[in-house]
Amino acid sequence: MGVPQVVIVGRPNVGKSSVLNWLAGRQLAVVDDHAGVTRDRVTFLHQHQNRFFELVDTGGIGINDADNLTEHIEQQITTAIESADVLLFVVDSRAGLLPLDQEVAKRLRYVDVPIICVANKTDAENLDTEADQFYRLGRGKLVRASTLQNRGRNELLSLIVDRLPAEIPGDVEPAEPEMKVAVVGRRNVGKSTFANTLAQAERMIVSEVPGTTRDSVDIRFELDGKGFVAIDTPGLRRTKSLANDVEFYSTVRAQRSIRRADVVLLFLDCSQRISKVDKQLSDFIAENYKPCIFVVNKWDLMAGSMPTEKWVDYLHDTFRTMRYMPIAFITGQTGRNVKALVNHAQMLFKQSRERVTTGALNRLVRSAIELNPPPLYKHRRPKIYYAVQVATQPPTIVLFCNNPAAISKPYRRYLLGVFRDQLRFSEVPIKLYLRRRQKGDERDEVDVALRSPRENVTE
Repeated sequence: MGVPQVVIVGRPNVGKSSVLNWLAGRQLAVVDDHAGVTRDRVTFLHQHQNRFFELVDTGGIGINDADNLTEHIEQQITTAIESADVLLFVVDSRAGLLPLDQEVAKRLRYVDVPIICVANKTDAENLDTEADQFYRLGRGKLVRASTLQNRGRNELLSLIVDRLPAEIPGDVEPAEPEMKVAVVGRRNVGKSTFANTLAQAERMIVSEVPGTTRDSVDIRFELDGKGFVAIDTPGLRRTKSLANDVEFYSTVRAQRSIRRADVVLLFLDCSQRISKVDKQLSDFIAENYKPCIFVVNKWDLMAGSMPTEKWVDYLHDTFRTMRYMPIAFITGQTGRNVKALVNHAQMLFKQSRERVTTGALNRLVRSAIELNPPPLYKHRRPKIYYAVQVATQPPTIVLFCNNPAAISKPYRRYLLGVFRDQLRFSEVPIKLYLRRRQKGDERDEVDVALRSPRENVTE
């Protein structure tokens, strides 16, 4: 599965961004005395006790934003909470227990993940009794901490690691879960027709299963012995009406479906130009590193007058950073290529769950560096020491180097291209992190193996 996420929440101005910077050991999030500085989520890949996890900062819960972005901030907070594996509920020992802290606690009441209450600004032991009042919130283990005095950091990091989901041993093959598919796109591109065609397909078994939200019922399909779940797709369980369609394909529900999905089918109408809605959906899919198939529907209208290559070029020109994503041409109404589309989605699902051994990955990195070493940065050649895959869905690779900032974006794209060409991730997004190697790292000797023969050029 993906890298576990540790999400930092709390009312405004309790020091959430300071906690992120403190745990990360570097300045990442903006820290300001004014409430509401953090609007979008800020993330950082962290490692402690040989476990990788993402720290996620959020805006203050309950803030009235001066720029009328309250709804946007709330949506970001909701997204972060829904994806959390551990929650850090930050409070302020100096300010004491406030009504808004209690409101945050109420919001977290039904969250089914471990919660650690971080009493920030507990700068010395004489403030420990002030922190004890937060036990009344009843929200998980209480840690007295101070970002200013560097108090409680190791205790908090150890608690986080203890509460992360258990790792699956490398020699254990996890059972393959059922694929969850989100069918998204603007109105009238044929999503409901596609879903109904699936339901009527030969050898297709259809049944309802409870969704993860109160207002959703997902549909389970079984085709040729393989099961998958269509996420909250209209036209499958109720008569389609304009009201239902508009409600479902609102931005919030479409994004929720994408976040829950293993594979996304982005439907496009071959008779219409790509719209702003299509681009917004594709951006959200990319931001969430979801495998995706561009589905060009109603192709029977164009099959005799336009070659598929023209539409492929159009898509590649429009979505330049998503060229690796496959494209399917279907006619949902007649069922043409619908089964092939489902089979391809299952292939993407399998790719997203692939793992590569550290040895094979490092041999590939070494070969890539020998063929094309990193460009000079301030008259010096950056060094990449070793690589490791730390998660799947999406495949997540960490490169340890002497200076992450020295590895240019074009060179990162080059390495991603190598991974996509040479590993089993050819059609799915890959998450790539660059991290500075820590002193005393037990893998220091890999430096020699990964260094390019051209590394001896004068720097």
